[in-house]
Amino acid sequence: MNFFDVWLYFANGLFLKAQGFGKRGTITGEVVFNTSLTGYQEIISDPSYAGQFIVFCMPEIGIVGCNEKDMESSNIFAKGILVRRLSKISSNFRATQSLHDFFEKYGSMGICDIDTRGIVKTLRDSGSMMMIVSSEISTKEELESILKKSKKIEEIDYIEQVSTKETYIHKEANFNFDTFDYKEIDTHDSCRKKIVAIDYGIKRNILNELSEVGFIVEVVPQSFLVDDIISRFNNKEIHGVFLSNGPGDPALLQNQIDKIKKMIDANIPMFGICLGHQLLSNAFGYDTYKLKFGQHGGNHPVKNMQTNELEITAQNHNYNVPESISDIAIITHRNLFDNTIEGVEYKNYKIFSVQHHPESSPGPKESNKIFHKFIDMIARV
Repeated sequence: MNFFDVWLYFANGLFLKAQGFGKRGTITGEVVFNTSLTGYQEIISDPSYAGQFIVFCMPEIGIVGCNEKDMESSNIFAKGILVRRLSKISSNFRATQSLHDFFEKYGSMGICDIDTRGIVKTLRDSGSMMMIVSSEISTKEELESILKKSKKIEEIDYIEQVSTKETYIHKEANFNFDTFDYKEIDTHDSCRKKIVAIDYGIKRNILNELSEVGFIVEVVPQSFLVDDIISRFNNKEIHGVFLSNGPGDPALLQNQIDKIKKMIDANIPMFGICLGHQLLSNAFGYDTYKLKFGQHGGNHPVKNMQTNELEITAQNHNYNVPESISDIAIITHRNLFDNTIEGVEYKNYKIFSVQHHPESSPGPKESNKIFHKFIDMIARV
């Protein structure tokens, strides 16, 4: 394994030295912590982390290695990861490469041999913040100077980087543990309802869940033509629209908000997750706000306000919808850690959304029934 010295400077003045692996260079980004104990490859390959460094609370990462079937996207879009200890062995029969080699392959920076517990406490107390890491620059003053001149995450449109460039039909459903592969679906099955999924940084297993419940899913880039979507809906070529998860500040995406407004006016059934959930709020005129350190992990309790059921969920977001949205929407879910809104159903519209990741990859599968709600709603239209 090839390791090298790196120096880290945080926006609050914290300066640290650690070991790096994978990509060398000087990188800036927002740093957040994730509380999941498992599923590091799915977390790292989640496009919603674009522009961010992920600090893992789990002290040792890498023990099960990596494999292509556990990728949530085509690349690592996160700026990098911070781990206390990187495992030097991969002990799992599905592993095809180590986490170290995984970072070498995808050209991303890993940081290890660092006090992640102390960093998590800092982020918990001070909130998410910008950070710079370098294998080239070792002086605090120079790193501080570069960081101050760098754009903040709120100023960068990351969905252009993570969205697909071409339209395609998703051909897989959920993972089959008998064959250890994903199930293939018949994309020409006339019994399946067709929807369009707008890719703001969509995760593979969200698409799989949509296929699993009976949809044919056409994935389109963030540059999609909204008038084309509306025309196809009116002609019954498609039956609904899914708004995906994704990175960054939703308020920056005014072009997407305007498109969603048009689809709302066209009475298109819609379902949004994470960024899609936030964009719907903005499209209805209710501004999102930034949380202190976000919610990132696979152990967040969420209460379904309609059934009183408790679901343990996977989360990855820094922004939330406001309480005032109850003027136009029913609050369907709440996070029991901080009582923030986790799901809404808009009054007088066939539109609903959730903040958490109900496909739960990684994480428990307690909330994936929300996908059945979407197909049931469309079946009634």
